[in-house]
Amino acid sequence: MPLEVGSVAPGFALANQFGETVESSSLSGGAVVVFFPFAFSRVCTDELGQLRDNLDLFDAAGVTLVAVSVDHKYTLRAFADANDISFDLLADFWPHGAVTRAYDAFDDAQGFAERVSYVLDGGGTVRAVISSPHGQGRPIGDYARTLGAVEAAL
Repeated sequence: MPLEVGSVAPGFALANQFGETVESSSLSGGAVVVFFPFAFSRVCTDELGQLRDNLDLFDAAGVTLVAVSVDHKYTLRAFADANDISFDLLADFWPHGAVTRAYDAFDDAQGFAERVSYVLDGGGTVRAVISSPHGQGRPIGDYARTLGAVEAAL
């Protein structure tokens, strides 16, 4: 069960695909935190490509886009390079899925992240949740509608 709207999202500090530490507290103005199962899988590649192709949507809303996977940072670097991804891909590799679990986005039976995204305000409060079942990407239109509704409410 994902975190509820109105709850405070857990803080985190994870390495990105370049080995740099990204802390949730540094995501000023708010963030969209996207959890995804695995780099190089068909659905994740398509979904993250849509996010890459629509970065202006997030920039216009004044939020930082970050994606979290249980993959290792070296896998995420190869994936980012192969797919021209410029936003941070964060490695929740070890302890395996600790941040993903804190966000109630870990599938214990499968050992990887659920497809869930959280829209956070500047204070780290969950303003919206976007999710889809395994095997189905979250449509970019869901982000556009959600970001528009959150901006209007703030």
